[in-house]
Amino acid sequence: MRLSTKSRYGLRALFDIAYNNITVPAQIQDISRRQQISPRYLEQIFQNLKKAGILKSKRGPQGGYTLARKPELITVLEIIQATEQDALVVDCGGQSKKTRRRKNECPFEGNCVTQTVWKDANDLLADLFGKMTLETLCQRGQDMGVEKDQDGKMMYYI
Repeated sequence: MRLSTKSRYGLRALFDIAYNNITVPAQIQDISRRQQISPRYLEQIFQNLKKAGILKSKRGPQGGYTLARKPELITVLEIIQATEQDALVVDCGGQSKKTRRRKNECPFEGNCVTQTVWKDANDLLADLFGKMTLETLCQRGQDMGVEKDQDGKMMYYI
């Protein structure tokens, strides 16, 4: 399976928000800088994540992006499903939940033993991604020693 940059960048950006900005809205410029992803591309990806109910946005000087739910309630599978058209290993072996119908019907449909292999692979990946949450990734980041970067998030009082 080869996931598109939308899924890979979306997961990195959501990890960034969960890891660095859990209490305050994250600015697109900060995420872009830390993750080295184009701000315009992030905006496109974030539209899909907002539609899926994973992200919220707030306009204005104190605005930015926040997670719509706690990191332990957002799975990697949800993120992939929000950003990918299909998340299948190959076209045969399972139908897309979004399209319910594949582009190219296989002439061996229902009569091909290899379809069972692809279906099993799809099921295993869905199970793995469904158990892994943003909280899991944050814990892994801490274990790896990833530094938190909260530029501009200090409060100054006079």
